[in-house]
Amino acid sequence: MFALVFPAIDPTLVEIGPFAIRWYALAYIAGILLGWRYALRLCASSPAPIDRPMLDDFMLWATMGIVLGGRLGYVLFYKIGYFAYHPVEIVYVWQGGMSFHGGMLGVMIATVLFARKRKIPVLALGDIIACVAPIGLFFGRIANFINGELFGRPSDVSWAVLFPRDPETPRHPSQLYEAALEGIVLFAILWFVWNKTPLKKRPGAVIGVFLVGYGISRIIVEFFREPDAHLGFIMAGITMGQILSLPMILAGLFLLYWSKPMPEPAAKKSAPKQKQKSKKPKA
Repeated sequence: MFALVFPAIDPTLVEIGPFAIRWYALAYIAGILLGWRYALRLCASSPAPIDRPMLDDFMLWATMGIVLGGRLGYVLFYKIGYFAYHPVEIVYVWQGGMSFHGGMLGVMIATVLFARKRKIPVLALGDIIACVAPIGLFFGRIANFINGELFGRPSDVSWAVLFPRDPETPRHPSQLYEAALEGIVLFAILWFVWNKTPLKKRPGAVIGVFLVGYGISRIIVEFFREPDAHLGFIMAGITMGQILSLPMILAGLFLLYWSKPMPEPAAKKSAPKQKQKSKKPKA
């Protein structure tokens, strides 16, 4: 059976004594920094009063939401039994183990709290974050591929890969499928929605498009991705990733239905011009 040999990529880019820089960490950094730069461009055309200083301040909030939410989501959704007996390892983020659904909830909470503090429309800020999210998803899935983790189910397709953790079984490179669907395709869809449709004038609608798009993409890829070994199939061939994606799709459809156009700012009333009295020419 023909299969591609996994490229010899060390998950650790640089290691000096106890200090190590991993591709996984660089993926998060690249996603956050590039996402921030793209968000600055979106602010210029946002109907809400969101400027650069606000986004600069929000960077720390978003980063904390991603890391804390992603880790806690992984603990609660995927390995609650293990961490119940090994609670100290919850903070071992460098060993891997992050959940997108948990990270998304973390960013949502950070967005709500930040928007209330700065008195800006929370859904309008959320629309910008939704447009940015596929950038981080793309780099995160590429890092999963480099780590040889979260690989696909056994397959005989010509592009199947022999991963180091199971070198005898050709498998779907499902990480690359996710990078393409959740990253490139979803980014293109949201770019089109933001720039070519009036949906950005309806706060929450762009979030809805993101939730529906990600949920559908994740459900599709889960048919090619190997379920987590400690969970397996939840029921009737359905995985945990698919179950968690269904509420996202429903929430996205609700936002698309419920969102309303942002009211136009009241035009400033110009002071009535006083009629100038015509002066009669002196005789």
